[in-house]
Amino acid sequence: MQASLGLDTSCYTTSVALVSGDDLVFDGRIPLRVPDGACGLRQSDALFQHVRNLPALIGEAFGAAREGGFEVSNVAASAWPRRAEGSYMPVFMASAGYGRSIASALSARCVEVSHQEGHIAAASWSAGMDQNGGFLALHLSGGTTELLSVHGVFESDLIGGTEDLNAGQFVDRVGVALGIPFPAGPGLEAMARGCPGGALRLPVAVRGLSVSFSGPCSAALRSVQAGARTEDIALAVFDCIGRSMSSLCAAGLMHTGANCVLAAGGVASNSIVREIMTTSIGSLVPGAQVRFAEPAYSGDNAVGAALLGQEVRHFYACQ
Repeated sequence: MQASLGLDTSCYTTSVALVSGDDLVFDGRIPLRVPDGACGLRQSDALFQHVRNLPALIGEAFGAAREGGFEVSNVAASAWPRRAEGSYMPVFMASAGYGRSIASALSARCVEVSHQEGHIAAASWSAGMDQNGGFLALHLSGGTTELLSVHGVFESDLIGGTEDLNAGQFVDRVGVALGIPFPAGPGLEAMARGCPGGALRLPVAVRGLSVSFSGPCSAALRSVQAGARTEDIALAVFDCIGRSMSSLCAAGLMHTGANCVLAAGGVASNSIVREIMTTSIGSLVPGAQVRFAEPAYSGDNAVGAALLGQEVRHFYACQ
């Protein structure tokens, strides 16, 4: 049986996956280590950790292939943040380099995909959606806040997004200010969960297909300095993101005529954001739907890259 190997080396996770058709054979991930109190990693430090992490994960993936009787016929590697001219991050040199080497050693087909395409692929696979387009994709993470119109097998056009901070940066800056370790999403969500709400409300800055988080982030940090209750601040951050994304997606749906939004990315796994978007988007655009990946496939992973490796006719071969 043939299988596709996927590699993804994002800013904060080393990921390797193996799929055969729609079946997931192996899914391995190692979070990168961030020093206490820091708000991120330098690209050089992240790249070093990926180079150190990949051999063990690749070995486990091939062990699963041997055990299941699979032959790796495709290798797909995330080579860029997104498929656009000038899109580049050094961390993706790790997955791209290992991908080319493995494919050459196996005489397998090799394709380079974008990290963003991998997110959309994993999300649509997880949500059981038709992958032939006709929907909007919201990529919501620490490095990206973008709204795309998907009109083919992950052929997409960027139609909207952030003017400044990404949603994940907003979460991390406030979370670290509250003493939560980076990445702050899980800790901030745990702090917010169970809070009754209403004590603090941050502004929403959405103008058509553009959103800004710098103003809401500054307002949240002022609340931290003023000694507001931490639970209220945490809930207000996710409430602001949920309302902002609902407005942005509603504008995108009306702009394109689509009736479904697929949300992917680490911030899209937040339960509070999901609840608000699920309730609000249908109210803003009657009949519209919002779909989410399972939380395990919403954050950074190589499953999407592996799935895309089976669609080699749609992507550039490794050079």
